[in-house]
Amino acid sequence: MYYLSFNTCPLYLNHAAVAALPSRVSRHNSPSSAHFVTRLVRSCLPGGSNRCIVMVCEHSDVFASSCAIARAFPLFTRRSSSSRRAEKKNVTVEFLIVEQDSSTLDCLSNAADGVRLAARIVDTPCNEMNTDHFLDEIRAVGTELGITPVIIRGEELKQKGFGGIYGVGKAAEHPPALAVLSHKPDGATQTIAWVGKGIVYDTGGLSIKGKTTMPGMKRDCGGAAAILGAFRATVKQGFNDNLHAVFCLAENAVGPIATRPDDIHTLYSGKTVEINNTDAEGRLVLADGVVYASKDLSADIILDMATLTGAQGISTGKHHAAVMTNNEQWETACVRAGRSSGDLAHPLVYCPELHFSEFTSAVADMKNSVADRENAQSSCAGLFIGSHLGFDWPGVWVHVDIASPVHAGERATGFGVAMLMALFGQASDDCTLNNVSPLGAAASMNEDQMERDCKRRRLV
Repeated sequence: MYYLSFNTCPLYLNHAAVAALPSRVSRHNSPSSAHFVTRLVRSCLPGGSNRCIVMVCEHSDVFASSCAIARAFPLFTRRSSSSRRAEKKNVTVEFLIVEQDSSTLDCLSNAADGVRLAARIVDTPCNEMNTDHFLDEIRAVGTELGITPVIIRGEELKQKGFGGIYGVGKAAEHPPALAVLSHKPDGATQTIAWVGKGIVYDTGGLSIKGKTTMPGMKRDCGGAAAILGAFRATVKQGFNDNLHAVFCLAENAVGPIATRPDDIHTLYSGKTVEINNTDAEGRLVLADGVVYASKDLSADIILDMATLTGAQGISTGKHHAAVMTNNEQWETACVRAGRSSGDLAHPLVYCPELHFSEFTSAVADMKNSVADRENAQSSCAGLFIGSHLGFDWPGVWVHVDIASPVHAGERATGFGVAMLMALFGQASDDCTLNNVSPLGAAASMNEDQMERDCKRRRLV
C-alpha cells in the first residue's frame, strides 16, 4: 500500500509541528518524497522570525530533501509590505542522518543556492529580467567563479549565422544574445555542454497567445535559469570535465520587424526553416545553441533544457520532466537522476523516422511547427532541435522539457538544478554528488537502494 499524503500534528499551541512523510512511494517517484517535503514545509512551518527544521532521513535522500526544502523559500518578492519589515527571518535546517560526510554541508548549501537562484530568475517579470538583466546574472556568476563569459548579441548574431536566436528576438527592445560560461579544468577527458532556453518573455510573436495563456510566460526562461544555477553549484563543488553553459536569450516580442509566418530563416546549422508558427520559438533558439555546442565547443555530450511545450504536461504530467535522447543508457540515467534528486523525469518517444515528417516544407528544409498537433507534440518539438545536430550525430544528445514542473501554482520551483547536479555527479569531486549520480561507480548500489521496498519513516 502506498501513502498518498503526509501526516502532521501541531505541538504546543502551533509553535511546532511534527510530520511523517509517506513510508512508501511508487517506482516513478523519488524515495525521498521530495514533493511532499516542499508542500509540508510550505503548509506547516510555524511563524516567527527564527524557525528551525529538523529532518531525519537516510544519507541517500539528503540531497533531494535539501533541494526540496530550498524550494519552499523563494527569494523574489515585490510586495510593498515586505520592504517595510525591519525584522529579518532566519530558517535553520538541521539533518539527522547516518554516515554524514564532512563535505556534505557545502554541497547542500550550494545546491540550495542554485535552486533559489533559478527560481528567483524565473519569478522575476520581464520588466526587470529582460535579456540585459539576464546577462548581468550570467556575468555575476562568472565573476564569482573567475570565468569571463563569451557573449554574442544583436546584429552580430545575424552576421554569424544564428538565424534562430536573432529571428526570435530581433523585434524586442533589448536585443537577443547567446552567452557562454566555460569551465575547463586541467586533465579533463570529455566536454559537456548544457544549453538553456532563455526566452525572458513569450508573447507568441505574431502568432500571438490569448489573454488566458500569455500570463505566466515570464517562466519561459526556466531552462536557462536552471542551467545557470546548476553551473554555479556544480563548478563550486569541483567538476573534473570541461563544462560549458550555453544560454540562448531572447524576448519573443511583437513589433514592426518581428518574424512573420511564412518567413524563412537560416539557422546556425545551415538548414533553412519555414516559420509556420512564431509561437514555436524555443526550438529555434535551442537549435542554434546545440549546434554551437557541437561545432564551436566540440562537445561530446549536449543536454538542452527548456520550457518547450505545453504538451509536456499532458505527456508526463506536472511533476515529471519529459526526456528525449538518442542514447538509451542516458534515458535510463535521467530517470534515475530524477529519482535521486527529486527533480523527476520520464522518457518521451524517440522515433524520428515516424515523427520528423511532421515538419515537411515545400520551400525549405523544414517548418518549425508540426502539421498534426495530435501526433506526439513534445517528442516532435525535441526532434526539431536534434535534427540540427543530425540524427546520425555520434555524440550523446539529451533534451529535457520542463514546461510544467518549472512552477507550482504562481511560484517557480527552481526545477532542473538538482537533476543536472545529480545526472553529472560522477564527474564531480564531491562525494554527495557522486553518491546520487546514476552514472558513477556507486550507480548500481544506489539503484538497489532506490528499488528496495522502503519501510522507514522520515520526520520533519
